[in-house]
Amino acid sequence: MESSRGLGAAASGPSREYKLVMLGEGGVGKSAIIMQFISHRFPEDHDPTIEDAYKTQIRIDDEPANLDILDTAGQAEFTAMRDQYMRAGEGFIISYSITDRRSFQEARQFKQLIYRVRRTTDTPVVLVGNKSDLTHLRQVSVEEGRGLAREFQCPFFETSAAFRYYIDEVFAALVRQIRQREEEAARGGEKKSRRHHSFWTRLRSPFRRKQHSEH
Repeated sequence: MESSRGLGAAASGPSREYKLVMLGEGGVGKSAIIMQFISHRFPEDHDPTIEDAYKTQIRIDDEPANLDILDTAGQAEFTAMRDQYMRAGEGFIISYSITDRRSFQEARQFKQLIYRVRRTTDTPVVLVGNKSDLTHLRQVSVEEGRGLAREFQCPFFETSAAFRYYIDEVFAALVRQIRQREEEAARGGEKKSRRHHSFWTRLRSPFRRKQHSEH
């Protein structure tokens, strides 16, 4: 697992916006992960059918980052709405619960859905096995999670939203991947397009908006 060096509260001023999407079966703790990351609290109840949009400003490796996070409902089916945010998102967190083998199996479906929409294997992804505190209910081993992450060629963390284990590290790792790809593109002489910005703004409007400026 990776550390979150340089993760902290952001200073004022403009910062790069990163469009992140949280994916996973219902009940794996997607919203709890986001809430712990943004507000350092564990939600006791949450409507799994609601899709929320969150914003927060932080620093990662001494660089400011404005995160725009979509918390999606937990279905892996292909829909027009999902197609849109799969195209507009810059990085994806695929989450499962270590206590639910089906959610682990569904993680591969979410990865395939990303590829189906984007037609590239070079999309920034982080695999998360949540509820690591519930070891007595474990159905998915750490090695199985690591193996799937190797298949995805992405970072892997076992998290606990309840106890805030490795929550910051997940988001830091995803932003680092996006930055790395931008640096590689710049070195290759490619010009990064910003055409998705206005589209993302329109896309996230149906989501419930939650603004946070502290972390």
